[in-house]
Amino acid sequence: MFRSEADQFYGCSSERRSAPAKPKADKKTKGGAQAAKAAPKGKKAAKAQDAAGPREGSKTAQVVAMLQRKNGATISEIMKTMDWQRHTVRGFMAGALKKAGYQVESFKPEGGERTDRLNK
Repeated sequence: MFRSEADQFYGCSSERRSAPAKPKADKKTKGGAQAAKAAPKGKKAAKAQDAAGPREGSKTAQVVAMLQRKNGATISEIMKTMDWQRHTVRGFMAGALKKAGYQVESFKPEGGERTDRLNK
């Protein structure tokens, strides 16, 4: 093959070298790895059934308690109680509460501030 002067100088060759092939690992049987992965799901499902609501004293529990009142809670009340910003309260209600399965009802009384509460 033709080699340039630079290749000769630096000791390079124009031939391509490939890395030695690595032996492939044997595939694991279906019962091995997959059975182990399925086991924790059963534990999580059982744990979820035991805990019907948020943990006592958690931020979620505090907000849920405020929203479960007869008149619900305004965003301003939640902001003041939780020391959160407005966008945090809105995101929490749209994300975490929705993911937990709560349905938030929003209403605005005449001349009042928009209020949110949980549907029962």
